Amino acid sequence: MRILFAGALLCSLSLAGCDALDTKEDLNLTDEMMATRRYQMFDWGYRVYEHIPYGFTAIDGNLFAAVSDEAQYVTTFSSTQRFNEGSWSAYYNPDDCYTSYYNGIYAAHDYLDKSVDYRYILGMHRDTLTSNGLDSYRRDIVDVQRLRAEAHVLKAYYYFELAKRYGGVPLIDRVYADQKEANLPRGTFDEVVGLILREIEGVRNELVVDWRAENLEEKSGRITRGAALALKSRVLLYAASPQFNPSGEKSKWAAAAAAAFEVINMGIYSLHPDYGGLFVAETSTTSPETIWAVRMGATNEFERKNYPIGTQGGGTGICPSQNLVEAYESTGEDTGDAYAGLDPRFYATVLRNGDTWNGRTLEIYAGGADDPARQNASPTGYYLRKFLNENLNLTNDDKRLRSWIVFRYAEILLNFAEAMNEAYGPDDAHGYGMSARDAVDAVRARSGVGMPPVDVAPGDAAAMRTAIKHERRIELAFEDHRYWDLRRWDDAGTVLNRPLRGVKVTRSGDGFAYTPFEVAKRIFDAPKMNLYPIPQAEIVKSGGVLDQNPGW
Repeated sequence: MRILFAGALLCSLSLAGCDALDTKEDLNLTDEMMATRRYQMFDWGYRVYEHIPYGFTAIDGNLFAAVSDEAQYVTTFSSTQRFNEGSWSAYYNPDDCYTSYYNGIYAAHDYLDKSVDYRYILGMHRDTLTSNGLDSYRRDIVDVQRLRAEAHVLKAYYYFELAKRYGGVPLIDRVYADQKEANLPRGTFDEVVGLILREIEGVRNELVVDWRAENLEEKSGRITRGAALALKSRVLLYAASPQFNPSGEKSKWAAAAAAAFEVINMGIYSLHPDYGGLFVAETSTTSPETIWAVRMGATNEFERKNYPIGTQGGGTGICPSQNLVEAYESTGEDTGDAYAGLDPRFYATVLRNGDTWNGRTLEIYAGGADDPARQNASPTGYYLRKFLNENLNLTNDDKRLRSWIVFRYAEILLNFAEAMNEAYGPDDAHGYGMSARDAVDAVRARSGVGMPPVDVAPGDAAAMRTAIKHERRIELAFEDHRYWDLRRWDDAGTVLNRPLRGVKVTRSGDGFAYTPFEVAKRIFDAPKMNLYPIPQAEIVKSGGVLDQNPGW
């Protein structure tokens, strides 16, 4: 877990003001004590952000993609390997976030409790007799009101992260002084969803629409109304999916479609014209496609972990699979070159033999600079391109800004497409002015991508379902969607039991031969692994109040 805004939020504290139209005097408080309490009104609010997952270090300090069919992790003896082999349990889970997310929920409750009297606390240390002081006080009031609203949404976000992993979980309504009080039974998944929706709906109108539009770009990593509604869209999409909606209740799909359209209808988000460029440097936070991103400042950690082995300082890390490569559509005639004329998103996502990278040509063959026989070379014959700043000199410790995009507009369009297709079919816009087909085609038609419309016959919802699943796989590759998508579709038991494949590159004269091969077997024990086990320590601590998930 990483702390949000490693410095940016703390810098913003100095911009906060304080004053009081309703100032009350407390002679027992010194100036220092009052200043401290004012500072805490902001500090406690920022602490609620500390438990947000940072996707670049999700497992083994790298992307979660390596536990799906998207990639293989370079290190053999790793948490990722144990996960992929099914060697995890209630006693050991490499992705056990149970305690961390509940700490986030408790932090939200703690802040909301401690800031109830924020007007009084802020007013104790502000001169309200001058216009400048009064303006500062009013700014402080507005910012704390926003932080309190953000705390509700963050609480909802943490509950979603718990529910997508564990299913129903205990619903905490306050900070408990005694452990026995906190030993609550699990709520159902639908009850968790209900709580999430109440948290969002209760504060949505108190949230900033766009920090940049208010000339407060330094706060752009904080929750906005769009982020809250994007969370609602994702939550309702999961709730409508087969894993959590086995009866296929269409009203749940209709609700998911309506939630996605709320974000679309805000009219402030659009697709970035450069798919690959969206994910690097400042663009991750400044693009109109980004709805919410976790900001981490300047770093080269991800490049060090994932640059090709033949690049000075590169550690290989996440290695795209042949399984994924074969999913990219061809856009032209068969020329005999398996990598020619593919969906342009392939070239923005995957590095292959012969590509130019960091001022050199990749040589992923015996005797080449990226020889697979080298220690920590890619086991799949591919390297990751997406997210990476290409031209960093790691020897000189070059760094660039890095942000993890949590929600972006393309996901919302695909959420809408999936929900609309299940609720109304591929071509019925149902009054929204946009059908499932329109939404998925909009993603494919992005400037610089220019893929043709999906080849689905009118009214064929089953074929459109397949097309949308494919589009999510390609568009959202490596963004921590694939594993969860497969689970919620009830496809994980099939897809995640297939061997993970790579490609062997053989140099032959002036050319190369490419031979797919099996890299590793994968094990996904469905339906057991469709939900994580509740950590055994929590079961024991609850004195038997918590029930374990089936099969664990």
